[in-house]
Amino acid sequence: MSDTTFTNQHIITLNSISIIIAIYNRKDELFELLNSLSHQTDKDFEIIIVDDGSKIDLRPTTTLFKESLNIEFFRKDNSGPGLSRNYGARRAKNDWLVFVDSDVIVEKNYIENIKKNITEIPCDAFGGADKAHKGFNLMQKAISYSMTSVFTTGGIRGNKKAVTKFQPRSFNMGVKKSAFETVGGFSEMRIGEDPDLSMTLWENGFTTAFFDNIGVYHKRRVDFGKFSKQVYQFGCARPILNQRHPKYVKISFAFPSVFLIGYILGFIEYFLFQKGLFLTMYGLYTVLVFFHALYKTKNISIASFAVISTYIQMFSYGYGFLKSWILLNIFRQKPEDAFPSHFHRN
Repeated sequence: MSDTTFTNQHIITLNSISIIIAIYNRKDELFELLNSLSHQTDKDFEIIIVDDGSKIDLRPTTTLFKESLNIEFFRKDNSGPGLSRNYGARRAKNDWLVFVDSDVIVEKNYIENIKKNITEIPCDAFGGADKAHKGFNLMQKAISYSMTSVFTTGGIRGNKKAVTKFQPRSFNMGVKKSAFETVGGFSEMRIGEDPDLSMTLWENGFTTAFFDNIGVYHKRRVDFGKFSKQVYQFGCARPILNQRHPKYVKISFAFPSVFLIGYILGFIEYFLFQKGLFLTMYGLYTVLVFFHALYKTKNISIASFAVISTYIQMFSYGYGFLKSWILLNIFRQKPEDAFPSHFHRN
């Protein structure tokens, strides 16, 4: 159970946790997430589910767990994940808000480890890694590799040694409710709203931490087409975030775009000048990715898929970043006009 402090008026529960899940459709994923939460070693937490205007009825799924979990269910008009999480946060009773995506599964000691960490490690917000579950299919495991590999994201999503200042993401993110309210919660951004919140917390003097024992199993997209669209949107969001938070711009953000341009130049070099220096470098990169994925996954099929997913990630993100940077910095468009689907408008 959580620690408590007594006052003349009432009892304040310390390190108490509210799990907030913003969801759109995804009934099967919701069942798997709630099932994993129902097996926690520490059962002292509440769950706030915010149905963001789903086209299917999610209430029967939550009803299955009403005896084993403390669940509050709310349904609202669609506004995107960030504002839906704000909606849930306003209804949370506890002093720590923990956001998880609806397509994750948590281990049985997830809550227990969070409480232990926030007791021992001073911070205002925290995050954890995402990883592939043994039950995921080959493509999901390959995509998970690409999203956590040192050869793509630099490993920042899965290894605390890879970062100097951790930026929590909403698939596995905790924030003190007081800090969350101080900065106004998530912004109106539909894509990139979680790094936006992390940097806003930093700008207001709040601290973040990486907890290495609260990793979640993140299913992500189940096919390469959806994965490509997702990372393209992430790429479009990054220059928007750079404008909003110029203090935290890094040259590495542009690496996927450089990767894409270099690949195109490689083919131009080969066909016009009959030279293959650029393409040789990409060949070496492909070999590195394959053998690193093979080492990590111990599966040659996953490693082969990982090469494909890595190139999809780099090309799609790189194209999105380049397009967004040009529209925002060359044509001077406002982010809301250049990418209206990235923002919620009343």
